[in-house]
Amino acid sequence: MSSTQMEALDFRYLLLEYYKKLRINENELSVILMIDHLLGQKNNLVTPDILCLKMNLSIKELDKIFVDLIEKGYLLFDTGKKIKISLKPLQKKLLEVFEAELAKENEISSSEEKAASLKQIYNDFEKLLKRSLSPLEVSIINDWSGRGYTASQIVDALKECLSKGKKTFKSIDKVLLQWQARDDIEKAGVTATSDKWDKNIEKTMQIAKAKWIDD
Repeated sequence: MSSTQMEALDFRYLLLEYYKKLRINENELSVILMIDHLLGQKNNLVTPDILCLKMNLSIKELDKIFVDLIEKGYLLFDTGKKIKISLKPLQKKLLEVFEAELAKENEISSSEEKAASLKQIYNDFEKLLKRSLSPLEVSIINDWSGRGYTASQIVDALKECLSKGKKTFKSIDKVLLQWQARDDIEKAGVTATSDKWDKNIEKTMQIAKAKWIDD
C-alpha cells in the first residue's frame, strides 16, 4: 500500500474497528483518542498530567496506560530536537491489520465466486448431458478450472463436442487444448507444444484450425 493510500484511510475508523483485535482496552482506547485529538491541535507533547485535565482518569491510571501502550509498541516518545509523542507505531500496526483483513476478505470472495462458477458448470453439464456427473467427472471439471479455463470455455467445449456426437470428457479436453493452442498461436505465433508440430507456421495454423476432435 502506498503512502498516499495510507493517508487516505481514517485512523479513528481503523482504531475503532480493530482495537479489540490489538488487545486495546476501553480506557486505553479513550486515551489514544484523546492523544490523537490533542496532536491534531498541534500539541506535540502530550503527558498524563495534561490528559488528567481533560479526562476522568487519575494520574496514576494514566501513567500506567502510557507505560502499557509504550510496552505494546503503540505509543512512542520521539526524543529528537523537541520531545514529542507519536501514534505512528499504532497507525502502522492498524494498517497491517487492515491489509490482512482485506486480503482475507478478498480470498473468501474469490473462493465463493469460484465455487459458484463451478456449481454453474456442473448444472450446465448435467442439463446438456441429461444425467448426473460422476465424482471423477466433477474432479476433471475442477482440474480444467484450475488450469485457467473459464466457465464459458468449458461449457462451450462440451457443446462443441455434442454437436459432433461426442460425449466423452476426453473429447472435451481435446477441444479445450485445441482452442488454447490456437489462441497461443494467434497471440505469439508459437505454443508450448509447438515442438510437437511442424515448425512451419502456416502449416501449424492449419493444424490448429483443423477439426481433429475424436476419442
